[in-house]
This record gives sequence, structure tokens and C-alpha cells, in this order.
Amino acid sequence: MYLEKLLVTLLAAPVIAPVPTTVAHQVVAQAPAQPAPAPAAPKAEAPKAAEAPKAAAKKIAPEVKELVERMQAFYEKTQDFSAEFKQDYKYKVLRRTQSSTGTVIYKKPGLMRWEYLKPSTRTFVLAGEKVYAYDPEAQTLSVGRIDTSQLSASVTFLFGQGKLADEFSISKGACKDCKGTLLVLDPLKPDPRFQQVRLEVDSKTAQVLKSTVVDPDGSENAIAFINLKTNVGVGADAFKINPPEGTRIDDFTKPRK
Repeated sequence: MYLEKLLVTLLAAPVIAPVPTTVAHQVVAQAPAQPAPAPAAPKAEAPKAAEAPKAAAKKIAPEVKELVERMQAFYEKTQDFSAEFKQDYKYKVLRRTQSSTGTVIYKKPGLMRWEYLKPSTRTFVLAGEKVYAYDPEAQTLSVGRIDTSQLSASVTFLFGQGKLADEFSISKGACKDCKGTLLVLDPLKPDPRFQQVRLEVDSKTAQVLKSTVVDPDGSENAIAFINLKTNVGVGADAFKINPPEGTRIDDFTKPRK
């Protein structure tokens, strides 16, 4: 399902998808009142958890630590942002790249909208625990649910939450074509969602210029942010989806009747 693939590649989050229910009325994306509780960690993972302190003890280079702290402080103070984006997904097995462009907006707490413009138009809205995927060509709107408490710090730091150093070993990478400083984030513990995260950061503003997530199979999902603007007063109405009459709505958050 395309909705699930989006969550894996953009948010690296697990999908909670009950049996779908098709409805025939318009839907407006709204953030829920409370998040779902995080699932209990399986006992089998206990030995791996014990290895985390050793990895965490690795010292971060002073200049890297300073940049990471400034970057996190920047996003903690950011109430909203808007930008254009260019996404390049490199399929390792297929040896091809799929490119997309569009716009993205974010507003605290927990509202994000991705508007894909090329090669095809699609709209994705993250509102709290729910994610909405609208395809105007197919005339469909899918509604899914994610456990936001399980989002990686590689995502939540953009929302002003989570500490990268708590989950990753961070080092400075080499990059000839980068417009900023390349930070390489390796998980302290094995993560089934991704192998590595790379952040290209503006050394002056501490803004993230580009984010690359390396999938378990080695495929790379790179998103470059262009004309990024912060604290511009993005309104809550910007995250509403009002599909036209006749749109099929598949709501995966509702139980079977």
C-alpha cells in the first residue's frame, strides 16, 4: 500500500491499520486529543538494550556536538515552517531513481502536509496519530494511523522533540557536493526501519538542508529542502483535506462493524 510505504520512507514509523471501512462523505484532517500508548518492548530485545551504553559512550567531536546542539535548539524554537522539496528515491535492487517535487509545511504540535506536484499530484497530511493520503487522479482518500510515540528521533527532532545523541552515534561525513556540513547518524541499536540517516546541515543557520534515510535493503530516500522559511504563521486550516464529492474514502482507523 502506498500509504504504508510513505510512512516507512518519510517517517520511519510503524503503521497501525485495522480493517478498512469505506465511507462516502467528506473528511477533514484533525489532530486527535491524546496519543496512543507505546507498545511494550519484547523480552527478547533485552540483551540488545544492554549494549546501548557502550555505543552511547563514544565521544562526539566537539565541532559536531556544537552543530547538533544548535540544530536541535533551532527546531525547538521553530513553531512552523514551509519549504519546497525535491525527493530522490534510489532503489538499490532496481538500480533506478524516482524523483518527485512539491511543497511541505509543518506546524506544532504534530501537523505536517506534503503536497506532491510532480510527476503526479498527491497530498499527505500527518495530524497527530492519523495520516491522510489523497490521490486526486484515483479519486481516493486513505486514512491510516501511526504510533507517534515510536517515531525515531531522526524525525521528531524536526518537531523540536527527541535528542539525536540518545539514539545515534553522530559523526561528520565527507561530501564534495554538499552545501552544508554532512552529519552521519548510525543507530546505537539495530533498527529494522533503516540502516543510517544522513543530515546535510547549514553550518550558519543550523537548518537541515537535506535528509537521507538508508533503508534496510540499501535503498536511499533523499529529501532536499529548498527556500525553507520558519515561523511564518502557518494556520491550522492549511492541513485540512476537503475532497470533492464522489471521492472514495478508505478509513483504516475504524473497526469492522
